[in-house]
Amino acid sequence: MSLAAYASDPAATRGRRHPEPPPPTRTEFQRDRDRIVHSTAFRRLVYKTQVFLNHEGDLFRTRLTHSIEVAQLARSIARPLGLNEDLVEAIALAHDLGHTPFGHAGQDALNECMAAHGGFEHNLQSLRVVDALEERYPEFDGLNLCFETREGILKHCSLANAHRLEQAEPGGVGRRFVERTQPSVEAQLCNLADEIAYNAHDIDDGVRSGLITLEQVAQVPQFGEHCARAQQEHPQLQGRRLLYEAIRRMLSAMVYDAIDATRERLAATRPDSADAARMLGPLVTFSGGLRAQAAELKHFLFHNLYRHPRVTETTGRAQDVVRELFARYLAQPGEMQAGFAARADTPRAVADYIAGMTDRYALREHERLTGKRLLAP
Repeated sequence: MSLAAYASDPAATRGRRHPEPPPPTRTEFQRDRDRIVHSTAFRRLVYKTQVFLNHEGDLFRTRLTHSIEVAQLARSIARPLGLNEDLVEAIALAHDLGHTPFGHAGQDALNECMAAHGGFEHNLQSLRVVDALEERYPEFDGLNLCFETREGILKHCSLANAHRLEQAEPGGVGRRFVERTQPSVEAQLCNLADEIAYNAHDIDDGVRSGLITLEQVAQVPQFGEHCARAQQEHPQLQGRRLLYEAIRRMLSAMVYDAIDATRERLAATRPDSADAARMLGPLVTFSGGLRAQAAELKHFLFHNLYRHPRVTETTGRAQDVVRELFARYLAQPGEMQAGFAARADTPRAVADYIAGMTDRYALREHERLTGKRLLAP
């Protein structure tokens, strides 16, 4: 399939930080995707929390299954828009590589611990993983990914960190945050696919957990309208089959809405290159009506699932694990693996070490160092 004029062309990539001969049988973005899939950080995602801690059930989403779902949705939208599917997949699979154990609760606790040392941003940590922390190749640290993949991985970045990135790599992935321009259309698409994925699968996991009910979420228009239509067409549907069918229809509606709304914006702005698209406002979007519905669904999930007392109790203890690990490693760096213990910047080494942990490894380490079991591994 031919690429649209505004798509990222692997033959015109801005390149890698360390030059390498081109791959003989793959595009540059295919090579990036393959390196990500074979990385240690990618394998760890299977034991990292999305919403529910890993030990709470075998069928809840993890960071790995979430990343795969984001990649699938992103490719489904990329193809009809003429975007580069390999780049989209690479960004989607790598976007959570820097996430801490215990999901956003772990991230918030680690950011609190690092407040006096530059803070902690999981998107910036994902970039650190692919730029420096992976140790696989003899010539360089990290995975040495293309600029376009790294740009997409860095979804958010504080202005202070953007200036630091720009100083270290002039014209690199930090510049767009300083100049307030956009990333590639493929990167914008991955951001929207991430939102589509977690809105849908958090409904599924929330109902499966028993913390929210199908009847509750059916009161939210974005989900409820699809649930009602499914029941109209299939009166015998109930329980999990009804839930799955309503989620399937909701996902399809979001995907097709994003395709149509983005096409309209691209037709109106007519970018004739990937760089021209970066100079415009956001191009990948929902229609106004669906955007409002998605915001209402987010509000429902925030108050009824993410802030459910059972979730906050568990995540509160998980945050204690992160805080106590940080304090112990900072005081006794030798308790970390040798490569981290030897680094001069001890606070950042501790943050890198904890961020790389799976849920269960963090729990085992915490019990080893403190003698306490705050959560069952």
